Amino acid sequence: MFRRPAAVVACCVSLFLAPAARADLPGYVGKVDPAFKWEFKGKSDSPLGTVYDLKLVSQVWEGITWEHDLQVYVPAGVSPTATMFLWNQGGKASPNSALFGLTLAGKIKAPVAFLFGIPNQPLFEGKKEDALIAETFVRFLSTGDEDWPLLFPMVKSLVRAMDALQAFTAKEWNHQTTGFVVSGASKRGWTTWLTGASDPRVKAIAPMVIDTLNFPAQLPHQLKSFGAYSEMIGDYTRRGLVPLPDTDAARKLWQMTDPYTHRDKVTMPKFLINGANDPYWTVDALNFYWDALKGDKWVCIVPNAGHNLEQLLANGQKDRSRAIDSLSAFARAQIHGQSLPKVQWTHDDTGGRPRVTVRTSTAPAGARVWVADSPTRDFRKSTWSERPAAVSGTAVAATMDPPPSGYRAFFAELDYAVDGLTYHVCSQVRVVGPASVR
Repeated sequence: MFRRPAAVVACCVSLFLAPAARADLPGYVGKVDPAFKWEFKGKSDSPLGTVYDLKLVSQVWEGITWEHDLQVYVPAGVSPTATMFLWNQGGKASPNSALFGLTLAGKIKAPVAFLFGIPNQPLFEGKKEDALIAETFVRFLSTGDEDWPLLFPMVKSLVRAMDALQAFTAKEWNHQTTGFVVSGASKRGWTTWLTGASDPRVKAIAPMVIDTLNFPAQLPHQLKSFGAYSEMIGDYTRRGLVPLPDTDAARKLWQMTDPYTHRDKVTMPKFLINGANDPYWTVDALNFYWDALKGDKWVCIVPNAGHNLEQLLANGQKDRSRAIDSLSAFARAQIHGQSLPKVQWTHDDTGGRPRVTVRTSTAPAGARVWVADSPTRDFRKSTWSERPAAVSGTAVAATMDPPPSGYRAFFAELDYAVDGLTYHVCSQVRVVGPASVR
């Protein structure tokens, strides 16, 4: 639980009362597209397992045929499972992606599929990534054509990939695939949220580094915290999409594409993975949507890591294991029917000192608090240091002094394991100022 400024509470209340998103997204995804097809191209074996290569045509969008590489990785000694892990990313299949896919499948102990070309790009005079999304948003605003927002064909590509994978496993393995754990990072994480809202075959989601749900509340807070909008969202500010234009069309666009407006449909288990130093978002962005998420939910925050989730260790090395192992453990639990601990926390004060208290259904193997200081509310370049937390059975608590000046951010982290694979569950981040202004 969090205590929030009255203005923030009022903003969030107004958004709760906003009209629900129309069926624009499911309407687009549900349209039959005669261009849809898939083809099995072959397989290759290695000591790590087998790689199956498929080609997918997901749709024709605005006259453009979307084509994708689709690979399935089966680790050695692992049998097909009813639920498959589905990762979406840009680009095309490569030896490096195959190695990553087989490694991930080995950690999950289940078949894993990678869908590439999310989105198909470059398009429209060489535009890619956020510049391409922004272009399609502008075209929606100028035409009113609800097919334009790029997130719609991105989601439809995953839905068609699920169709192809079900047909493939039935034909190749004589096996019925009934569900999917969907994941992806950044705008592919954005796509993950919206796919979860669009298809009942999605049994769980693990969106990564897309810590920006509830756009109308996030953007003013980012401006207040940074003093300017992040340069990382410059493709949207330069096109007049940020700040949010005060028009009915712009409000409709954000309602169509903001996962927050679809939250009532995303009730499946969800595991969020974010970087504490991600330059795209404020360090406490999660606080503007966490409480409103429905169903079982967990978050892992990687300290001293940015948008690529590479944690900078004390010895100067970079490491992604905190993120990858946590993702793998969550997927393994969802696919193999294992339960994760229920975790709840409270941020409050005791004796004028900030405190975080975590209560969990299962005692953690370890726990700590990560702390960072900054002269302003901008923590993007701050260094996070580890401090001890008191563990008493299923309770974890830590109290600290407020900063003498500037601001201090902190969150609790608990360690767990699934079949020996360590993963991390965190609390929300709290930002506090000096005692004299609290």
